[in-house]
Amino acid sequence: MLSPSPSDNNGRYTRIISTGSYLPEKVLTNADLERMVSTSDAWITERTGIKRRHIAADDETSATMAAVAARRALEKINLDKNEIELIICATCTPDSFFPSTACLLQQKLGVQQKLPAFDVSAACAGFIYALSICDQFIRSGTIKTALVVGCEVMSRIIDWSDRKVCVLFGDGAGAVILQASDECGIISNHLYAQGQYKDLLYLNNSHTAAKKNNQSEYVHMQGHEVFKMAVNTLGAIVEEAIEKSDYEKKDIDWLVPHQANLRIIKAAAKKLNMPLERVILTVAEHGNTSAASIPLALDQGISDGRIQPGNLLLFEAFGGGLAWGSTLVRY
Repeated sequence: MLSPSPSDNNGRYTRIISTGSYLPEKVLTNADLERMVSTSDAWITERTGIKRRHIAADDETSATMAAVAARRALEKINLDKNEIELIICATCTPDSFFPSTACLLQQKLGVQQKLPAFDVSAACAGFIYALSICDQFIRSGTIKTALVVGCEVMSRIIDWSDRKVCVLFGDGAGAVILQASDECGIISNHLYAQGQYKDLLYLNNSHTAAKKNNQSEYVHMQGHEVFKMAVNTLGAIVEEAIEKSDYEKKDIDWLVPHQANLRIIKAAAKKLNMPLERVILTVAEHGNTSAASIPLALDQGISDGRIQPGNLLLFEAFGGGLAWGSTLVRY
């Protein structure tokens, strides 16, 4: 799926005007994991590039972390919370099935006015999906200002005795505030899914038939197959994002990828002929934070001064569904 070009919307663009993030205080290192399961720092680093990950405290949830990230984004630009007209949370670890994490976030922020607030579930691709939905709201003229958050407590859906999975994931939240503008912003979104590969990466819930068959409520992943699919699929979508735009690969200033695995990220960068110096990398410090990983990486790249106004950015992500997508955006 490709978003309409700005020229089809009377010059109305969606711009990212602020970002914010939150990472739990507790850090779990590879050395810590060596004491928990049969693994090693060398094994984890070689196969994933991950060195450490943040783990939520007992009183932290997707909604509480989202609230901190959102407040930080609001404070950066001194924006009144009541100017927000839409809240979307991308998460596969909601506080509850209902009310949505987005509704809980609205309450925690103290946003009083009535507005649409809902969750998007597309696993690691969730933030790209949420960003695309928000883009449609703004381009259509329905709203002017929106809050999109990726927030996850992956540590609560991991079997910590499964050494192939428990080393991968971490917790955190990243927020972006988007606003209508006549200046170039989001250029295109590309979203895809193939449900026939659902068994490669999935999580059961307590109300599924699988629960009755004694299957655990943890992330299940066929790592090798997911890796191959991710490399091939992300390579293709990176090419598509460029081919269907007015830009060339050399025009991309920064790749801001989902932080799942360093080898997957390197493959995507190779498709762009882009050195790793132009890729925002947080995988070593954060691990895979699912829907939170892109906004966390984006906020880090902006906060440390690498990403500058006017830069052309490419977001890309792949996750359970299988679902994947990319966004080309002028910051």
